[in-house]
Amino acid sequence: KISLNVSASLCFRPINNMKSANRTAVSGFLLLGLSEDPEVQPLLFGLFLSMYLVTVLGNLLIILAVISDSHLHTPMYFFLSNLSFVDISFTSTTVPKMLVNIQTENKAISYTGCLTQVYFSTVFICMDNLLLIVMAYDRFVAICHPLYYTVIMSPRLCGLLILLSFFISIMNALLQSLMVLHLSFCTDLEIPHFFCELAQILKLPCSDTLINNILLCLATSLLGVVPLSGIIFSYIQIVSSILRIPSTGGKYKAFSTCGSHLSVVSLFYGTSVGVYLSSAATLPPRRRAVASVMYTVITPIMNPFIYSLRNRDMKGA
Repeated sequence: KISLNVSASLCFRPINNMKSANRTAVSGFLLLGLSEDPEVQPLLFGLFLSMYLVTVLGNLLIILAVISDSHLHTPMYFFLSNLSFVDISFTSTTVPKMLVNIQTENKAISYTGCLTQVYFSTVFICMDNLLLIVMAYDRFVAICHPLYYTVIMSPRLCGLLILLSFFISIMNALLQSLMVLHLSFCTDLEIPHFFCELAQILKLPCSDTLINNILLCLATSLLGVVPLSGIIFSYIQIVSSILRIPSTGGKYKAFSTCGSHLSVVSLFYGTSVGVYLSSAATLPPRRRAVASVMYTVITPIMNPFIYSLRNRDMKGA
């Protein structure tokens, strides 16, 4: 309790010339984490450290396998290596700070550090969405238009799709982060989460957050719902094409090429929708934070296993 009070005293400093006495010039926030029970902290530290190391190692092995094996120099594995890079980057944005806070028993995070987490976590979540729709388009072309696959999915187009995805993600995160800079915060600077999530930050300010919430909803609709709709449309076309294949072996072979991607899509969007529903429901903030572990930690750690265990070429590499 003493360390928490000291951290809280360092998180804000009053400004005299403000209309409201409760408004402050924020120098930091408090990340409450998943639990305040001291006996649980060592368990959480060991668990998240293990998952972080497995996530980094597994995804790094995928990247190295794609680079080193010439048989994997195809658009599908090129997109997969970029997905692995994004997963490493996203977990590295959130988990290490949580581990440091547990180890030092200090829940404080600076204002700059919090905005940095908001920016990069938004970039990589958006990039995950866009990469999944790009990979769905790749499978759609491979199965529905196999004769034109090499022509359509040229190295130039693949590179442009990745660059466009990064550009959209960076611009969206930059806009969201710049809008947070205009907000005024009060003395309630506790974030019931283990990292600075944009949706949680927007619940703290004293000033009006209507424009921020509108931008967040628009971004969620355009960069979340639209890619999901595109993925669903792609798989409807893929399934209809597979059903027209006369042989059972041909159907299995065609479906096996997109089975791993479908598993990753189901895991990512399933956990994301679960977190959204838990936020909409009247659940305690701590339970929503626990639910968010599914898409922030569990999904990145599962991707290497899904693609390696279900893919003969990847296992060979």
